[in-house]
Amino acid sequence: MTQHDERDRTDAALVTLDMDRSDPGYRAWLKEAVRKVQADANRSADTHLLRFPLPEPWGIDLYLKDESTHPTGSLKHRLARSLFLYGLCNGWIRPGRPVIEASSGSTAVSEAYFAKLIGVPFIAVMPRTTSLEKCRLIEFHGGQCHFVDDSRTLYEESARLAARTGGHYMDQFTYAERATDWRGNNNIAESMYQQLKLERYPEPAWIVATAGTGGTSATIARYVHYMQYDTRICVPDPENSCFFDGWTRQDPLASADCGSRIEGIGRPRMEPSFIPGVIDRMMKVPDAASVAAVRALERAIGRKAGGSTGTGLWSALMIIAEMVAEGRTGSVVTLLCDPGDRYLDKYYSDDWLTGQGIDIDPYTRTLDHFLANGVWPG
Repeated sequence: MTQHDERDRTDAALVTLDMDRSDPGYRAWLKEAVRKVQADANRSADTHLLRFPLPEPWGIDLYLKDESTHPTGSLKHRLARSLFLYGLCNGWIRPGRPVIEASSGSTAVSEAYFAKLIGVPFIAVMPRTTSLEKCRLIEFHGGQCHFVDDSRTLYEESARLAARTGGHYMDQFTYAERATDWRGNNNIAESMYQQLKLERYPEPAWIVATAGTGGTSATIARYVHYMQYDTRICVPDPENSCFFDGWTRQDPLASADCGSRIEGIGRPRMEPSFIPGVIDRMMKVPDAASVAAVRALERAIGRKAGGSTGTGLWSALMIIAEMVAEGRTGSVVTLLCDPGDRYLDKYYSDDWLTGQGIDIDPYTRTLDHFLANGVWPG
């Protein structure tokens, strides 16, 4: 095909889209689709802010924002809702055409839910190692799972599928930070501060937010700056992810050779939605520490959570250890990202840990020692 032919085909496609947008049937479908997505938010209660028990003499409160109570069971429900509204209002999501997403699981579960809600097909492009429970949930909500063997090919395969099917590649890793209204509108940051209003430390010293797309950390940090709070933002990063290296070296081209074992967070490249300039601190967290932390969480509050919650909890407790050592009081908030029943065959399976060569015992002893004595082992 010549360059001239390609330009003619593009022009023809744009004319078709213009005709579609002026069609009364499309406008009626669009209004109804937007109404359905907004109605989902309107009938959903806010998520809880749970307390993690710490010794009273420390004068420090630790909270977990429990995003597992969303209709699709994870933090990604907020993101998926925002992405669908963004795509619909931009005219990118069309009746009868599939929505396609590159996802390691939870975003795909939530997007499958919203696709079903507005009546369009959904295809999740995901690593073959994604947990079976997440695959089951995607299919439960009417989505299809399209697997790749190399997680670094997710983006290209998603774009290829969108071009082949005439669908829309949602591209959460590009649009997550701009689809959400970071100034407020009941975003996750505004919700946190509203729920902390009657606590003894209503303005947290730190908010700890892990990063997959980077959209959540960007939203929280921007809101903190916009509202002129003194809260600092820490982003923990798991093994096999490049965010920490890219942030510390100020290298937008940083990359990792393989995918993260902590589903939902960590990336092999610096994603467009990851905004380094809004973050105050990053930590590199071993995968064994993440798993030890989610198991400690279950012992403390009786709740199982996914590995990304453990990554954030480990970092939050390290920050609290610093506060205790320095005699500082205050509050720290992190996220309970999704429920642990999605990972019974992974983070709660000793056989899986053995197969991955992960030994959580040293990290479990560290947590037990700190919570009992207030001192983080050196």
